[in-house]
Amino acid sequence: MSRPQRGFTLIEVMIAVVIIAILAAIAIPNYRDYVTRSRIVEATSGLADARVKMEQYFQDNRAYPAGCVTGAPGPTQIQVMTLQNFALACGNLTATTYTITATGTNAMTGFSYTIDQLNNRTSAFTGAGASAGYTAATPNNCWVIKKGGMC
Repeated sequence: MSRPQRGFTLIEVMIAVVIIAILAAIAIPNYRDYVTRSRIVEATSGLADARVKMEQYFQDNRAYPAGCVTGAPGPTQIQVMTLQNFALACGNLTATTYTITATGTNAMTGFSYTIDQLNNRTSAFTGAGASAGYTAATPNNCWVIKKGGMC
């Protein structure tokens, strides 16, 4: 008695490996871009939150605060969110002006977003690491959230 053959031939296995490799070559870069775009939302929401706090302080005191901190704020400071992939910093602080910057850290090194008292938004990229392929919009008046300068 002869036994029926079981299993896969080498050709069938090679075809399956090629199909998986093609899918992986397409899926992995798209997934990385998706994760990067989701991390950008962290920066833009942190900046929007800080801007609201600046404006609330201005409404109460008729001047912008003297600083921003991630811990407990003093009487002339506001508290900004602590972010996982971005660091928020305040600059150009006067009674009538401010600039808030979100600078990328960890996996988001190379990204930088800003907003000021006039709600002017800008984006900057070093072009290295995760920011490769990202360029500032022309004119640079928005937060770029996709490759190719798309706001």
